[in-house]
Amino acid sequence: MSERDLQDAATSLESVLEDRRIPEDVREQLAGEFEQLQAMIDKLRRGDLHIAVLGRVSVGKSSLLNALLGEPLFEVGPLHGVTRTTTIARWEDRDCGGVHLIDTPGINELDGEAREQLAADVATRADLILFVVEGDLTASEGAMLDDVLQRRPPVVLVLNKADRYTSSERDLLLEALRGHVTPRIRGENVLAAAAAPAPQRVLIQREDGSESWSERAREPELDVLRERIWDILEREGKTFAAVNAAIFAGEVSDQVARRVAEARRLIAEKLVRTYCITKGVAVGLNPVPVADLLAAAAIDVALVVHLSEVYGLPMTRRESGKLIATIAAQLAALLGTVWGIHLASSALKGLSAGLSTALTAGAQGALAYYATYLVGKAAEEYLVNGKSWGPDGPKRMVRNILERVDRESMLADARAEILARLKISS
Repeated sequence: MSERDLQDAATSLESVLEDRRIPEDVREQLAGEFEQLQAMIDKLRRGDLHIAVLGRVSVGKSSLLNALLGEPLFEVGPLHGVTRTTTIARWEDRDCGGVHLIDTPGINELDGEAREQLAADVATRADLILFVVEGDLTASEGAMLDDVLQRRPPVVLVLNKADRYTSSERDLLLEALRGHVTPRIRGENVLAAAAAPAPQRVLIQREDGSESWSERAREPELDVLRERIWDILEREGKTFAAVNAAIFAGEVSDQVARRVAEARRLIAEKLVRTYCITKGVAVGLNPVPVADLLAAAAIDVALVVHLSEVYGLPMTRRESGKLIATIAAQLAALLGTVWGIHLASSALKGLSAGLSTALTAGAQGALAYYATYLVGKAAEEYLVNGKSWGPDGPKRMVRNILERVDRESMLADARAEILARLKISS
């Protein structure tokens, strides 16, 4: 993969970051993700590569990074779990950018949710992960490794503190580790290292013939690991960086889509309820049957026009009327009795010259409320599907909505609210 591919990946991320269609409140909700997006863009523009280390407390993660760096930039110590936060240091400069090492907290100090979040964060930032163990995989290590591998970054499994084992013991451990992770991690990416080998005891013989024991510091055993890291980065580092960027951009886009959809759903729900009560009260107050029906139609059309604007698919009043006609036809077929009661109640109001309003307004208003709710929900699903009824057509969609709505409960609640409003009006 070329530098051009990295720059193209950065441009793709920028298109997500600069999308003007994303509402400001959604940007605020995803502020952390957008900050990571900007950091990834900057990383791609510079051509940087990131290597993160993961593992349990005290397996020698920080010591391993310090040994690779050749200087003690990452904190180590005798206390259990010295590393509390994620830290980063520059390792090497390259013609096209730099290679950075990232240290992380021990995974066995985190609960399941925090561990999963750490895996997501590290996989987002890192182009290569060094997963460090000091023996065979434990349950917590296996769970964390699964979380990481599901996110598809390349992983090198490092058996640190290998100086503790004999050559045969080391070989058996590496064979066991490869058995656990093959084929998810390639065999050559499971290897041994010793970041801070224990001092070597040596016998010192003096000229006078006396002897004494002393300890001699040993150099870290990292040649195989260092060679493997650079081989991976030189052959595939840019590819991993671009792929990680694309995956993260997709995740952010999905989150944006979910947040926008949820925001639209909440707005649409309030909108439908507002039009329902408006229509219910209007029908309840109006004693003239024809005016009832005209008012009902006008309110439903206005509702659909408003919903189409919420979902970014504007419809004219003519288009909205056609959509309502389709919905009404399906409702009439499925709820003929309800619509018959609606018409009878309207006729009763007309015959009584309005004197029966107190008796019929609540019932008819509730039916009007219910009808508009069904129209609104059907129109909303039609818009969510991109102005489509889906493969099963309008009848199936309307039937699904009816099955989800508790009609009797809604009618009772609507009637009570409408009567309360009518009392206030009177």
